[in-house]
Amino acid sequence: MTALQLTYKAVLFAHVGLGVVSLATFWLAGLTRKGSPVHRAAGKIYLVAMAILLAAALPLAIRIGLQSWVGGVFLMYLEVIVVTSVWLSWRALKDKRDWAAYTGRVYRVLAWANLASGAVVLALGLFYTSQMKWIFVGFSLIGLLGGRGMLRFARERPADPKWWLGEHFGAMIGNGVATHIAFLSIGLPKVLPMLAGPVLQNVAWLGPLSIAVVARVLLNRKYMKPRAVAMPVGATA
Repeated sequence: MTALQLTYKAVLFAHVGLGVVSLATFWLAGLTRKGSPVHRAAGKIYLVAMAILLAAALPLAIRIGLQSWVGGVFLMYLEVIVVTSVWLSWRALKDKRDWAAYTGRVYRVLAWANLASGAVVLALGLFYTSQMKWIFVGFSLIGLLGGRGMLRFARERPADPKWWLGEHFGAMIGNGVATHIAFLSIGLPKVLPMLAGPVLQNVAWLGPLSIAVVARVLLNRKYMKPRAVAMPVGATA
């Protein structure tokens, strides 16, 4: 076995190990009380694991790209949207009192990167690939709609002081989609090979995406609804 092959295997094992850590800490943060020490610690570990995992994923994506340029392009697109969600989930907390800093240069670069890469993946899904056509089309909307939403958000300061909370859990939902897709499409078939096949492939890619849409709606209703303002006694509406 060559040094390059050994390096590749080491990166692959690191990727798998970090994926396990990410999955465990994602649910630990999600199931504990928001703002509690356990929630914060699990969230920090999750984001660090994801950052390292994304760095480790680059050589894997390049290797796959040398074998199949379409697969490489799609993986690099996934890298863009997951880097975006990891960045936003961290910066939303870091800059929760400074909207201008949050929507600065890096934010805008990521927004345009999402739009551009999403358009490329959409074109590949519609006009080139057939094996994963609807996965390409469905996932292209993350970059297209996400990038458009980011640019719109950066144009005007939000009136809601809890804007950072919506940005944080929205980005964490995106992180959860990526984490569960990796588990269902890569980890689960290796543990239970009898489940491998086209059905699991479609469920693995589109299932977490569908659940994420529902989760975002429910979290918006729970945490982002405006509070009623108490009126003084004797006042009329």
